[in-house]
Amino acid sequence: MVTQFKSALRNGQTTLLQDAIGAASLVVMLVVGLHLPSLF
Repeated sequence: MVTQFKSALRNGQTTLLQDAIGAASLVVMLVVGLHLPSLF
């Protein structure tokens, strides 16, 4: 199982980077959306 995880990590680094960027953007949009009503 550990070897499969290492293999997936090694083969999918670009995908993991894209997923991390997508998750970070979703968090930013959530925080901005939650703070938006307090600005008006």
